[in-house]
Formats: sequence, C-alpha cells, structure tokens
Amino acid sequence: MTEKERMEKGLLYDPGDEEVLREQRPFGEKLRAFNDLKPSQHEEIQRYTKELFAECGENVYIQRPLYANWGGSHVHMGSNIYANFNLTLVDDGHIYIGDWVKFGPNVTVVTAGHPVLPELRKDPELQFNKDVHIEECVWIGAGVIVLPGVTIGKNSVIGAGSVVTRDIPENVVAVGNPCRVMRPIGEKDRETFFRDEKIDWEEING
Repeated sequence: MTEKERMEKGLLYDPGDEEVLREQRPFGEKLRAFNDLKPSQHEEIQRYTKELFAECGENVYIQRPLYANWGGSHVHMGSNIYANFNLTLVDDGHIYIGDWVKFGPNVTVVTAGHPVLPELRKDPELQFNKDVHIEECVWIGAGVIVLPGVTIGKNSVIGAGSVVTRDIPENVVAVGNPCRVMRPIGEKDRETFFRDEKIDWEEING
C-alpha cells in the first residue's frame, strides 16, 4: 500500500512522501493566487472558490487570508457560508461544511493528528487524518479550534475560544476547553439576541 493510499484510508502515513507532496504542491499555488486577489475582483474570487474546493455551493464568501494544507481541495462546502479572516483548514483529511454555516475570525479546523508514541513522530514523522463534519446552520465563534474526527450537529453554536475535542449534538450552545454543552437552544433565544436585548421581530420581518 502506498503512502497516499494509507493517507486516504485514515491510517498512519508519511506526509513527506514524494508522491503525496507532488500531488499537494499545486493546491498551495492555487490558494496563494486566491489570497492575492483584490477585494474588487469579485468574479475572480467566486471562480476561485469553485476551483479550490472539492465542492462549493452558492453564495460562499470567505474573508481572506484563508489557510489550508491542501489548498481547500479536501473541503466540501455547502451554500450560504460565511468565513471571517484567518480561517485555517488543515484539510489533509476531508472537511464537510453544511449550508448556512458561519465562522468567526481565527477559526482552525484540524483533520490531521500525530501519534502519541514518540518514536512514531521521528523519522519518518507519521501522521493520520480523520474527517470533520460541520452540519447545517452551525455558528463557530472567534478563535475556536475543532479537532480531528469531530462532528458538530446542525444549528449548534460553539462559543468563542472553545476547543472542540468530541462530537457536539444538534441545537445546543457549547463552550469551553474542552468544549461542553452549556444549554439547549430554546424559547429564550426566540426572545433575546444578546444578553437581555429583545429581538424586534416586527421590524426585522418588515
């Protein structure tokens, strides 16, 4: 089995293998070109999002710079996604992002890990990848880190600065390091949008 095949199966593999690097390098070049586009180059930005990602829906907006080990080529984007500055996608494995997901600034999503046993982190320096799933309408706050193999359930909110080490269920607010469920999303969230400030439903519904 080649190192690339081991990589694709989620096994320990050598990321410095020449076959792996040969396939990876062109994606880094594309990502650099994407980050160098001017804000006024709207059409080019939209074209690049279609070219960079494994899948990309409509109305995807990414504030640059974007960082990604494989240039986003292992990232599967839905539609109506917004990402603030400095989104880092360690996309050695696959990252699946549902519709209406929002990322705050400085979010990191990691699929790659290294074994704890020291001799496996020497020469060759072995790695493994586990896919991450971020389901529909998740909001990930500023500075969050999502670790390999995690699934975040639809509609959930991950509080700023959290480190998500395990799966988070649907329809909850979760915070902390390690990230834990704080409460369900409930009736109070239909009444207030920030602390005790009321949602003016009549105005926002026009």
